[in-house]
Amino acid sequence: MTDNEHETGRPEGWPEGRPRPDRRTPARVLGTPLTDAPSTGAPLPGASSGAASARPDAADEGTDLPAVPGVVGVVPQDERTARRAERIAALCFLLAFAALVAFLVTYVRLQVGGLSATGSSHVALGGTLTLALLALASGIVIWVRQIMPKYELVQRRHPMASPEEVRAEVAATFVRGAAESGIVRHRLLRRTLLLAAAPLGLAPLVLLRDLDTTGAPAAQLHRKLRHTVWGERTEDGKPLRLVVEGTGQPIRAADFNSPGGILSVVPQGYEHDLNVLAKATVILIKFRPEELKPGTDPNWTHDGIVAYSKICTHVGCPAALYEQTTHHILCPCHQSTFDAADGARVVFGPAARPLPQLPVGVDEEGYLVALGDFAAPVGPSYWERGDAEARARENGGHL
Repeated sequence: MTDNEHETGRPEGWPEGRPRPDRRTPARVLGTPLTDAPSTGAPLPGASSGAASARPDAADEGTDLPAVPGVVGVVPQDERTARRAERIAALCFLLAFAALVAFLVTYVRLQVGGLSATGSSHVALGGTLTLALLALASGIVIWVRQIMPKYELVQRRHPMASPEEVRAEVAATFVRGAAESGIVRHRLLRRTLLLAAAPLGLAPLVLLRDLDTTGAPAAQLHRKLRHTVWGERTEDGKPLRLVVEGTGQPIRAADFNSPGGILSVVPQGYEHDLNVLAKATVILIKFRPEELKPGTDPNWTHDGIVAYSKICTHVGCPAALYEQTTHHILCPCHQSTFDAADGARVVFGPAARPLPQLPVGVDEEGYLVALGDFAAPVGPSYWERGDAEARARENGGHL
């Protein structure tokens, strides 16, 4: 007796009197198709004899396509087309692997330290990941559509109505539940429940009414969104002064003379009105005259002093971080970046519009004042806003 019962003697558990198979069943590599039963040479149950004999050299290569089960409606793919599609799908998977490796290498090696590096990192990471997912999906689609057999499936219709006994059972359950709840007997509970539920039908009407912008209240709300108090005057008809946020100290242009300086300012008389400050807070920046670019309106500046809305045009966060060397204003919420020397145009981030510029000047005492309101609504976009910048240009810089 030897250690290998497949070669000598009767295999363990083999019925007595049954002849021993001539050869041992070969091992099958995981992921390869089943082969014909070796002991009898007959195909597996349900296999097509035509598929087994399509390529006589398949036994030598060990890579023949599996036999398609004899099911009505199953159409095998053309062998030549399937093998060509197999190579294309494998190429797609290799491309996906290479792109994912490039994604990981880019993430590790490409450091982020500035705007240019950050933009390059975003492009590299997004491009490699997109290529990997696209190649992987393409390979799977090719596999399914050009390698796997096609099926024609028929779903038999059945009556939509439930059987009579099921309908009777549902009706009985409903009646029993109504009786157990006592909604018929307890009239007080029933009437108060209906009374409480009645306003729910009117709630959608109230919500839809708020979408109407033709009425006077909506028009007034639209005006409040479009304008700030910077366009108003004091009681004696003078323009509003710019005062330092927090202290309320007016600012003389002669005192704000250090290039690169920045201040957060608010309108005088509204230092503690949070509703006003939510739209009217401004950042004041001092430039050298040669640093200003064409995007900044020179008529709305005074001696290199420029005022921009502090409210980010993305979602309304306070954009108050300033980089003096690049003249960039940064919003800390979503990293929208604006070029303060060029009309606060967007140079990076999700914001779609520049920060509106506030026209400033000085009064007879030399204090900085607002010469008017912003030329475009401040803050993020809203439904009725439209292209306010285009309208302002048509109106000579006014809303």
